[in-house]
Amino acid sequence: MMQTLQAIGFGIVGFAVIVVIGIVVLTKLGDSIANCPTGETYNITDRFCWNATAQKAIPANDAWTSQTYLSTQLGSTGLSGWIPAVIAVAIGGLFLALFGGKKKSY
Repeated sequence: MMQTLQAIGFGIVGFAVIVVIGIVVLTKLGDSIANCPTGETYNITDRFCWNATAQKAIPANDAWTSQTYLSTQLGSTGLSGWIPAVIAVAIGGLFLALFGGKKKSY
């Protein structure tokens, strides 16, 4: 049973690493394609367009909007939000298999 739990743990850690790398890559891609209106500059720190009077706006291009949506879908409100449920179901299945599968009739 411990080997199975260890394999589940390695799978979850691997999944988390892939999600983090995906979010970083998508964010950097979105920062490189952000398109601000004329007279505004993109601030990479807060990811908004700023003008000379310190008013902020969201970049207007579709690629930036799609990238932002995809990065939130990978985060805790999207795909990664299912990890606790997957852990609970996997551990519950292991215990059911452990206690339910050892019955022998003589």
